[in-house]
Amino acid sequence: MKHSWVVGAFLFALGPNAFAAEQVSAHARKVHEDALVLDTHLDTPANLVRPGWNIADDHAHEGDMSQVDLPRMKSGGLDGGFWVIYTAQGARDEAGKRTARNHGLARLVAIREMLASHPDAMELALTSDDALRIAKAGKRVSFISMENAAPLAADPSLLEVYHRLGLRMLGITHVLNNDFGDSSTDAKGPEWGGLSPAGRALVAEANRLGIVLDASHASDAVFDQLLEVSRAPIVLSHTSADAVFDHPRNIDDDRIRRLAKKGGVIHVNAFGGYLVSIPKVPEREAALDALSDKYGPESRLSVEAAPAYLAERRKIEARYPVKRATLDDYMAHLLHIIKVAGVDHVGVGADWDGGGGVEGMEDVSALPLVTARLLAAGYGEDDVRKIWGGNLLRVLRETQSVAEPSATP
Repeated sequence: MKHSWVVGAFLFALGPNAFAAEQVSAHARKVHEDALVLDTHLDTPANLVRPGWNIADDHAHEGDMSQVDLPRMKSGGLDGGFWVIYTAQGARDEAGKRTARNHGLARLVAIREMLASHPDAMELALTSDDALRIAKAGKRVSFISMENAAPLAADPSLLEVYHRLGLRMLGITHVLNNDFGDSSTDAKGPEWGGLSPAGRALVAEANRLGIVLDASHASDAVFDQLLEVSRAPIVLSHTSADAVFDHPRNIDDDRIRRLAKKGGVIHVNAFGGYLVSIPKVPEREAALDALSDKYGPESRLSVEAAPAYLAERRKIEARYPVKRATLDDYMAHLLHIIKVAGVDHVGVGADWDGGGGVEGMEDVSALPLVTARLLAAGYGEDDVRKIWGGNLLRVLRETQSVAEPSATP
């Protein structure tokens, strides 16, 4: 996983969503099942390299180590979404750029291999029409995105190769500045004042190819410049509201309104540390670091070794408990953003398998709870359909409409 310090695994013995107090009515369940339910940020490809891990198996017993698989997608009515090519930002010298290039391509291959291994259950989507067709056939809609453009730093022309192999969304940065622009959370502060010259060229190329641009993790200046220079609407694939919880990773109401005015969509994040304040406990962090040293990174932990690892992690988390964000906290962000942006400009990107998930919504099997909450808040069935997938597909259509005809799938 990207975030080895994700909290809450001790809950796994109680089963997923053990703390969800409300039940989903038959009406809410039907509304949810009738909608095309897509999530714009599935970090699950990180699990594909774990020995013995298979997307077709139910991994609910692993707690927050794995929150998305085909059985839980089915039980939660998740029709699909964007599988993420995530690359941690490393050194930006030539060796570091080659490492990032190789990692990105390997992650892309892993996603394509996953899809090829389960042709009856999943299918690559390249367009909005593909998504509707695939869902109608009873398969999971599988788009591909990139979080952090670092794999392109060594050779930006690789973007066309990624596009040919299925890439349809591109996030500029992650938690650190890179060769293309500034991050919202780099402790060194801005390096480029927004997009770098290479970043502006990358934006133009993404528009030419019909790839949706994603400003999550990017600085406010990068967001502003993307709105200005992109010929298509942009998205925030997994971002929450600064007005609800002030955090550099979140976005302010004025920018949400400007995003909506330009036709974009903000997909609301369920990463607890961006929803509420969660203080660090040094003793807890030290113990978790020692556990990681003992077992190695979670992203490489075998299915066989996971139970012993989780047992030790539960003991640490019970010894040093921390506050957890809840479904109420998530809905506070989602409902606020809907009021600010309007229902035509909001979606869901919960950051599953990358740190997302809250108490009461532990994995994707709990997604009908969000639909039930939206209906209870007074939103109609058409609104729910827009939020779960309709708005995203509109942006994809508009983005591909500005692409060069030769780039159209």
